[in-house]
Amino acid sequence: MSEPRTGAYYTATIKEDSNYPRLTGDIQVDVAIVGGGFTGVNTALELSERGYKVALVEANRIGWGATGRNGGQITGSLSGDEAMRKQMRKTLGTDAEDFVWQLRWRGHDIIRNRVSKYNIDCDLKHGHLHAAYKPSHMRELQASYAEAVRRGMGDEVTLLEREDMPDYLETDIYHGALYNRKNMHVHSLNLVLGEARAATELGAQIFEQSRVIDIEHGDTPVVVTEGGRITANRVVLAGNAYHRLERRKMSGKIFPAAGGIVATAPLSDEVAQAINPKDLAVYDCRFVLDYYRLTADKRLLFGGGANYSGRESRNIEAELRPALERTFPRLKGVGIDFAWSGMMGIVINRIPQLGKLSEHVFYAQGYSGHGIATSHIVSEVMANAVDGHLREFDTFAACSHIRIPGSEWLGNQFLAIGMWYYRLMETLR
Repeated sequence: MSEPRTGAYYTATIKEDSNYPRLTGDIQVDVAIVGGGFTGVNTALELSERGYKVALVEANRIGWGATGRNGGQITGSLSGDEAMRKQMRKTLGTDAEDFVWQLRWRGHDIIRNRVSKYNIDCDLKHGHLHAAYKPSHMRELQASYAEAVRRGMGDEVTLLEREDMPDYLETDIYHGALYNRKNMHVHSLNLVLGEARAATELGAQIFEQSRVIDIEHGDTPVVVTEGGRITANRVVLAGNAYHRLERRKMSGKIFPAAGGIVATAPLSDEVAQAINPKDLAVYDCRFVLDYYRLTADKRLLFGGGANYSGRESRNIEAELRPALERTFPRLKGVGIDFAWSGMMGIVINRIPQLGKLSEHVFYAQGYSGHGIATSHIVSEVMANAVDGHLREFDTFAACSHIRIPGSEWLGNQFLAIGMWYYRLMETLR
């Protein structure tokens, strides 16, 4: 049985919801894609633009998982970028530094082009602050600023000191920030729904409420759902933290972590202007961070923390309200209209996992909380691989990943211990 959409702010403000049929019977296509989030939908769109016959199946609704539940921030952060550079030197040599830097911003261009080309109404806005929660965090921001300037982004970044912060946010908890004009924020569910619509207009077939129960490997693999079959030349698995296919080969590589978010009641123009006068998205420098932004209807959308045990929170509002009110004392007692959670796919070394399960069955997963921009990049990489251009795919596939044997529960406990360690280190910095 499929599940209804979560009670997120995004669900309540959909511009035009999806209504794709269930898969019944047998069809044959060039490429079958499993998963209706950003990775699956954009791989379908990329391939449809290139003339491939594509079918996508989603167990629930388009954008049902983390794609329709996230913080909506599109930033140049790559979780695990240092590990990525180190591992990619094995295949790219000295080009690894430039390759990873370009990855940081490539997703921004893809998203802007998608929104413009297909006229997607998704409240896309520019501007972001990476904020120093502690004085020691300023060293990290200074290094990021220096690299951005060295690479020609000087016009798009500004390093803010503590005394600058009142011009940007009505809070005294930060010691400075890196202001980035290239970064963006978005209504993520409306974005993916618009991208899915664009894919179907180019000929892609999308099927919702069509849970996959098996993958038959071979020269022409078959995706088997509860109601039909798709025979294809290539299959792409793009379910991230929510899929449970191919557990013999895939278990122990990615772990679900629940992130909670709330959205307040609409704020007055005066209050919204006071707390965030430049309408910026914000997150801080901690390993387990808070993040927030104003929505188009002037709610504060605020997320923070994460439950790395693999279980979802029982009371998201109670967990997040103290941090929200500590950040913006003006909002003490503000009404909370929406509270929800979503599962992020966490990879131990934070490098997205791309690979093959057999000659014609590909997979992509594991964005570790930085999925909007990264998934759009990965979708392009996956489409290129299907198209026979494997250099970037092989670069990711060559990265080594830690696989924790045993149950997913055991892996999540190791992950929770690791997060406890990083939080402890934060207190000592």
